Amino acid sequence: MNLMRKPLYLLFLVTFLSCNQKNKKQAEKYSPYQEIAFVSDRDGNSEIYMMDVNGDSLKRLTNNESLDFSPDWGKDGASVYFYSKRDGNEEIYSVNTKSTEVTRITDHPAKDVLPTPSPDGKLIVFMSDRDSLSRNVYVMDKDGSNIRSLTKNKMYEESPSWSPNGKNILFTRQLRDSTDNTHAANGEIHIMNADGSNVRRLTNKKGYDSGAKFSPDGKKIAFYGLNDRQWDLYIMDADGSNLVNLTNDSIECYSPDWSPDGEWLVYTAGSKGNYNIWKINILTKERIQLTDTDGRNEGPVWRN
Repeated sequence: MNLMRKPLYLLFLVTFLSCNQKNKKQAEKYSPYQEIAFVSDRDGNSEIYMMDVNGDSLKRLTNNESLDFSPDWGKDGASVYFYSKRDGNEEIYSVNTKSTEVTRITDHPAKDVLPTPSPDGKLIVFMSDRDSLSRNVYVMDKDGSNIRSLTKNKMYEESPSWSPNGKNILFTRQLRDSTDNTHAANGEIHIMNADGSNVRRLTNKKGYDSGAKFSPDGKKIAFYGLNDRQWDLYIMDADGSNLVNLTNDSIECYSPDWSPDGEWLVYTAGSKGNYNIWKINILTKERIQLTDTDGRNEGPVWRN
């Protein structure tokens, strides 16, 4: 009997250890960053929320009568940066994801919006019209000090984001000819060095392009753009080549952000005032809906 039980015990032990190791590897692959921050008006006005990557464990991070927009994770995941008009005009804030305590970062009569922390957590790139030219790209230390402009022109710019190594910044710049007086001129994705030098254009397609984000390995860029009056998600190589329409959908798709493993994009999709958070596998194009409420759920960012 003992001779029979020993092999069975060893088989059970090997199977247990194998499964445990497999689960450990899967946890290491994604852990601890299984969280997504986003904006939702489900409780009456636009607030910052967070949830897990399956759409569960919802937590409200802000609670203010004003509107809060454009969340992005701090380096350690302990805070989320956003902008709000809660003190009279658009300023940049951070919220602690555990205590939900809000800290004001900028304090200027101009509009400071769209904050994105650098990969090392030391800097924040953002947009501002504080030079009275147009909305340009700025950078500051994470505490709001040492503010300096990276671009300085009359062309409208938006959606700055960092490369994974912190050496480059992506952004959208509106390009228009001398006879075009519309706001929605042709927006194209540009890239520059982190100090504002060596600005070069990456996209050259019809329609407005924005929201560009590098993949975690820095080899791909995802963004959203107009395609026959419809917003779709696109992916291209880091040099602007090999452009692919990922969604080609009948509903609006915008604001993509990469999963830490580079296999998925989380994004906003919807129409007629109802928008929800989805994720799509960039290879299989499998889509999974993460939120399902009336109103607007948008601007998702994956914790990296």
